[in-house]
Amino acid sequence: MHELSIAMQIIEIVDEESKNHAATGVSAIKLDIGTLSGIEPDALEFAMEEAVKGSIAELAKVYYNYIQAVAVCEECCHEFETHDYFKTCPFCNSLNTSLVKGKELKIAAIDLITN
Repeated sequence: MHELSIAMQIIEIVDEESKNHAATGVSAIKLDIGTLSGIEPDALEFAMEEAVKGSIAELAKVYYNYIQAVAVCEECCHEFETHDYFKTCPFCNSLNTSLVKGKELKIAAIDLITN
């Protein structure tokens, strides 16, 4: 389960940012996760519950923004939702498509508590 190591890295980043801004706590962590990022949502949510224990973010609310993968056809320029990396365009059947979004895995925001 690589989600636990990802959760631990997220908390390390939150810890570092908290120290850099002399924060006394963290009220929220907001994550952007693409549907093709390779992350299992339930596993990450469970891992985050464990990773925050004993950290500055222990009482923080974690928000998960799941981003549906979207591809674009290089032939007809249509965008379409996808569940695969390599998808035939549903408009013109071209194989010349590329992913526009959906691979994200990033910390969108950290809400710090400062005095």
